Parts: sequence; structure tokens; C-alpha cells
Amino acid sequence: MILEIADIRIAPGSNAAFEAAVRHGAETVIASAKGFRGCKVNRGVESPERYMLMVYWDTLEDHTVSFRGGPLFAQWRAIVGPFFAAPPVVEHFELVAKSA
Repeated sequence: MILEIADIRIAPGSNAAFEAAVRHGAETVIASAKGFRGCKVNRGVESPERYMLMVYWDTLEDHTVSFRGGPLFAQWRAIVGPFFAAPPVVEHFELVAKSA
């Protein structure tokens, strides 16, 4: 399983609208993507305009090829993109340890 982490910065004062949009986009667009296993979004405490979107995929290619290269990505960006203060920084991770 692959964990995608997107570090998202939004324009000040748009938190409520962004949170509604990211929830809607995750439930209606990302959730229908091939290899999608779940996601969560956290808001920064010290930096409330900073969000971490964490999406779990079966494979790296499910995100980078199937999702990003297909029509769902444009739908996703149309929903959340207007809130971005800068392009998100996206990286992928593999699990190496886990505790209960």
C-alpha cells in the first residue's frame, strides 16, 4: 500500500469552504478512483491555512498513472484547486513500521 501526502496551503479565510470542498471531492471523486483505499485530511494547529491530505492507494501507479493521468484528476482539481495559495507538495510513502 502507498500513502500519498499532499501538503496544501490555502488562502486565508477560506477554511470552511475549503473543508467542505475537500470533503465533497474526496467522497465523490477520489473515492471512485482505481486502487483507492481511504483518505483523511488534517488541518494545521499552528498554521490553520495548512492541510495534510493523506490518501491510501494500492499502488503508486494507481495514483500517478490511473488517477493523475485520467479524467478524475481534473474533476478533483476543479473542486479544490480554487482554494490553493500555492501548488500542493505531493510525496509518496511506504509503511515500514506500525504500532497498535
